[in-house]
Amino acid sequence: MQSTIQPAFFKQGPKPFSRLLIYASLSLALLLVDVRWQILQPAREVVSVALYPLQWLATAPVSVAHQVSNYFVTQTALQQENRRLQDERLLANAQLLRMQALQQENIQLRQLLITRDMQGGRGVLAEVLYNDRDPYTAKLVVDRGEQDQVKAGQVVIDPLGVVGQITRVQPLTAEITLITHKNQPVPVQVVRNGLRAVVYGSGPENPLEVRFMPVNGDIRNDDLLVTSGIDGTYPAGLPVAKVTRVDRNAGSAFARISCEPAADVDKHRFMLILNETRSRPARPEPVTTPAKKRKAD
Repeated sequence: MQSTIQPAFFKQGPKPFSRLLIYASLSLALLLVDVRWQILQPAREVVSVALYPLQWLATAPVSVAHQVSNYFVTQTALQQENRRLQDERLLANAQLLRMQALQQENIQLRQLLITRDMQGGRGVLAEVLYNDRDPYTAKLVVDRGEQDQVKAGQVVIDPLGVVGQITRVQPLTAEITLITHKNQPVPVQVVRNGLRAVVYGSGPENPLEVRFMPVNGDIRNDDLLVTSGIDGTYPAGLPVAKVTRVDRNAGSAFARISCEPAADVDKHRFMLILNETRSRPARPEPVTTPAKKRKAD
């Protein structure tokens, strides 16, 4: 084999170390010039635009994973915040309803206290515990009994009128028979003309009615009926009912008169039990003068 002998022309030129120094010097000079005059800025911009798709492709998986993670974290946070706000809203609504109920109870208690003062302070405040077990009877059970000096026959009222009468007393509770109870009588009179009558309960469909009133009796729609006090049980002057309908049939001896209770017999939670009925004022005895006595003698 013949060895290839390189011509002397190709052996000429700087040595590698010299070339390294030259290139390093040129690079340093180029850096200094670029820092001073920014001559490579257009080149960098062109290279940046050219390499942008490659950069986007390289960072796309990481960016997508980060966005998906943020989406799920945000959804979870929003759901928790929504649940918390709903719980707060429900709690606020419950507190608002309770405040409204307490406000109504406060108003009712104030009205009952005013009513008791109008009755001369003779009354015991009672709270309704529950209705009677029989749904067809108009009766209530209250939290006052024998220990509170409650007795059978006492009258129960609310700020609007007569509610009923105590019919059964236990040591701690008492039973109220409402005026709407079937065949429960209450002696009344018409405020407009003083006409006396008796109101009877007739059940939930037609709560009250005036019975045995002659066809020509002077009673009209919207007449207010108050207790007459002639039975010695109900104090005189307590509102009982309002006339809603008067039917006069020529073929019947009595008019058919329907009424609605003046009191909210099935709404209030607190009621007032009157301790005693108003006693009628005694008639003054005639004063006998001495002259009349001598004349009588």
